[in-house]
Amino acid sequence: MFSYILLLTFMLAIHPGSGEWQLVWEDNFDGDSLDPDKWSYETGAEPNWGNHELQYYTEGKTKNVRVEGGHLVIEAHPQNVDKSHFTSGRLDSTETWTYGRFVISARLPKGKHLWPAIWMMPKDDTYGDWPASGEIDIMESRGQKSDTVEATVHYGGPYPNNSFSGSPETKFSDFSTAFHAFAFEWDANEMRWYVDDKEYFKANVHRDLWSHKGKNPYTKIGQPFDKPF
Repeated sequence: MFSYILLLTFMLAIHPGSGEWQLVWEDNFDGDSLDPDKWSYETGAEPNWGNHELQYYTEGKTKNVRVEGGHLVIEAHPQNVDKSHFTSGRLDSTETWTYGRFVISARLPKGKHLWPAIWMMPKDDTYGDWPASGEIDIMESRGQKSDTVEATVHYGGPYPNNSFSGSPETKFSDFSTAFHAFAFEWDANEMRWYVDDKEYFKANVHRDLWSHKGKNPYTKIGQPFDKPF
């Protein structure tokens, strides 16, 4: 049995460039179940989508996704469903945003083949199939390297004519032993990633983000990161 626990808060600036942040959305998971006005489930398994995960994503199974003790718990279990040999949970926020500061307090799992991730995906495929319309990886880690984290942003054109910018594996303390604050700041010019208020990566997005392979899906500087995610 493997698990990771998430506590999510989202903050957004009223006046870009003012340095002031106003809280516009949060979930402290202080109820006894997931709020359906804030969250929805993604279900299923390969070959339909994903990163060749071994698990089947369920809905309504409290052993996989539950709220307890002021935390969201996502837990993987050995279980045969269809052609998968494990079950787990995968959630989407019902709200989408363009720009802001996102803060996620999380304790991550430890163990081989575990891949905790917090992503932002485009609301619509305005510029084409993945990842032409963008993808923002706020946090990715690996259970066998539970003291490292990565940040990545994907763009450029539909696969395989795509590009990305990302951090190397960056080492901190063991994320499986305590909660840590994973923060992401996004404006029209730049994206910045933090762990416990320490910046470890930034990416310039106010530029031509076409990969220069295949057909250019963009008409303006900064696309595709001008849409809700």
